[in-house]
Amino acid sequence: MRSEQGTVDYATAFAPGLTNPELATPEGIAAAHGKGVVKRYNVYRNNVTVSLIDALTAIYPAVQRITGVEFFRAMARFHVRATPPASPLLFEYGRDFPSFIETYEYARDMPWLADTARIERAWLDAYHAADAAPLAAEAFASIDPGSLAQVRFVPHPAARIVRSRYPAVAIFAMNRAPGPVTPLRSSDAEDALVTRPGDDVIVSRLPAGGAAFLVALIEGMPLGAAAQTAFEESDTFDLAANLAAMISAGVFAAVQLGV
Repeated sequence: MRSEQGTVDYATAFAPGLTNPELATPEGIAAAHGKGVVKRYNVYRNNVTVSLIDALTAIYPAVQRITGVEFFRAMARFHVRATPPASPLLFEYGRDFPSFIETYEYARDMPWLADTARIERAWLDAYHAADAAPLAAEAFASIDPGSLAQVRFVPHPAARIVRSRYPAVAIFAMNRAPGPVTPLRSSDAEDALVTRPGDDVIVSRLPAGGAAFLVALIEGMPLGAAAQTAFEESDTFDLAANLAAMISAGVFAAVQLGV
């Protein structure tokens, strides 16, 4: 019976080569019935690589639709070789994939692709986030108007913001929806709000100043200071409209008074 330390040592020797084809078959591995160790290890290594590529395909379907299957799987293979999994949960894999896309030589003519991938990652994280009741509009009724500027908000576990210099929200939406993709004629920057106020994940485009406002609130800034941050970014920022939209979207779960 292998000791616990022996199991750890064996796994440490066995695992690295599964995502790095340049590493030799680890020493100390035996195959049943005299079968070739190198051949069987290579089969196992290939199965692991294919499984991780399939996991990336499931997490980033819009990215694959944009690039095509062959391009995506080749790009994903390079990512798998550079980034072995750190968790046994496959949905946790690929968090670094959007950053990898930014540096991938053959994706340089698609500078918006990484942000599209970031929205897809945010969508999955929102889907798996803890359940929480979204903040109700009635929560504002009990707040003294004179104290409103000092109110802080508790983010909903599913809320995510993705900022982009490209029309990433539109690109994400058109490539996640069934049916043909129509040409996109906009080059405007688009910031994404990802929420899950109920059972379904919702991706919305934020108005001018909206992302700065919500990021500030999520990071713990009081309402008055967060609004000022938004106005500094966009003089067209509409505080009342953004407050109403964040409540209906379920960005926050509670308010904190006197903090």
